[in-house]
Amino acid sequence: MPKRRTTDRAAPQGALCVTERAGRRAFVAVFSWSVLQMLFRLAFAGAFAVFVGEMVQGSTLDVAALAGAVGSLILAVAIGYLADRSIALKEGKLAVDLRGAAGGRLAQLPTDVLRARSVGDMVVALERYPAQIARLVLSHRLAARMMSLGPLIAAAAVSFVSWEAALTLFLVTPVMIVFFVLAGSLIRSRAEAQERALARLAAQFGDRIRTLPTILANHAVESEHAKLEARMRAYAEATMKVLGVAFLNSGIIDFFSSLSIAILAIFLGLGHLGLIHIPGFSDLRLWQSLFVLMIAPDYFAPFRRYAEQYHAKAEGMAAVAALDWLFVPEATLEDGRPAHNDGRAEISACVTAVLATCLPAAGLVAITGASGSGKSTCLRAFAGLEPGFQGRFANTRLCWVAGDIHVPAGTLSEAIGCNAEASPQAIADAARASGLLDDPYLPQGLASPVHAGGENLSGGQLMRLAVARALLGDGIIIADEPTAKLDPASADRVRLCLLEAVARGRLVIVATHDGELARMAQTVIDMEAVRVAPERQAA
Repeated sequence: MPKRRTTDRAAPQGALCVTERAGRRAFVAVFSWSVLQMLFRLAFAGAFAVFVGEMVQGSTLDVAALAGAVGSLILAVAIGYLADRSIALKEGKLAVDLRGAAGGRLAQLPTDVLRARSVGDMVVALERYPAQIARLVLSHRLAARMMSLGPLIAAAAVSFVSWEAALTLFLVTPVMIVFFVLAGSLIRSRAEAQERALARLAAQFGDRIRTLPTILANHAVESEHAKLEARMRAYAEATMKVLGVAFLNSGIIDFFSSLSIAILAIFLGLGHLGLIHIPGFSDLRLWQSLFVLMIAPDYFAPFRRYAEQYHAKAEGMAAVAALDWLFVPEATLEDGRPAHNDGRAEISACVTAVLATCLPAAGLVAITGASGSGKSTCLRAFAGLEPGFQGRFANTRLCWVAGDIHVPAGTLSEAIGCNAEASPQAIADAARASGLLDDPYLPQGLASPVHAGGENLSGGQLMRLAVARALLGDGIIIADEPTAKLDPASADRVRLCLLEAVARGRLVIVATHDGELARMAQTVIDMEAVRVAPERQAA
């Protein structure tokens, strides 16, 4: 049995790695801006402390210190603005690039993989997840890097005045890190629950929009509204849980930073009053004490910023986990062929066997089997729509019957006859045969308005439209579950339409779970039997 191997190139292909590679230069730029901004804030604190200290203690106005403080403050504010603007622009570009890469990957995936996922999942994947991953790569990563470097820079500045004061700041850090770890696991699990709730809401909302005509026809608006409201409430609750942990994390940082600054202020104040004699606190000049108190908030600012971005990390990692299915390549065999772990290799072998089956020139051929056995893949392989397979009927006119057919905006008559040069009478006959003219929810008959993509049609109406369109053609009919979404009366009409096409000497190939339709077929291909055959040959 061939051994599997994972290529060295497989590791850096995840959504996070793709974004990190694209954002390396952007991160270096925003990190440099942030470090420069912090240095100018420290310069402002030193110059302003000297100005105030000399003015209070020495009764002199140090113009140079004042000018340095004002200049440093202006530069710090300007650089901060440029840094924030740069982060916003670069995150937007990263999100756009990742969204484009994800769209490209979607276009390359086999259709059976795409059909296995809901439209809502893919909409969220393309619209929401790229922005979250971009924030993870830039904003959160910048906050994490500044948390490791910023306090060291601030403590080094304080140590020039009093190493004891710098040590006091360091003593609080391990406690905050413990709270970070405890809050991190909680917020991560809640962020994943939030993303799952959003995906379910998007999937349900998309499905209800698509089936809105059916919902209206069955007077089920109230019940569907209640279901959507329940989903929205679940998503809102999940979001509030994430924000609750994020606020708790920020509150912990504020508590410890305020406590540390208060302790420093008390020690420094008592030292200036001569009430205590603690080395490093009681022998400082006024400007030195002011400098320590002004730098202390800068020591804790990176922790606070990291706490603010912690929920961005949780959301980003949840987005990475949800989007990686698009980017992470599968393991490969030693000869370089793909080794699909989801059973696709076995399905491909079955499809190859079906393609080699001798089909009649005319008649009804039914492909049966359990869900996931490869029936729909066989149909797409016949039509040349499945990657890796050459179409069995490459030079033959085909009529595709499925619920995902192209439907232009216009009238029902125009939607039926869009692919054929048919007379109005032929279009009317095809619509009547498929039951569209007797549909109570198409009261205007062939003049009924149809939106682009069939948005105002139910799944059953779309299927019958595809059948009516196929009746107008003269080629091979390939139908994917043509009776799956129909009521019994409509299903009977579709079966009769397919038999009528057979009676005209056409070949009709259907993938179906419909036992009655399979019994009508002259040829039945059971995917379960086809699956067993290659195994016996291998044995």
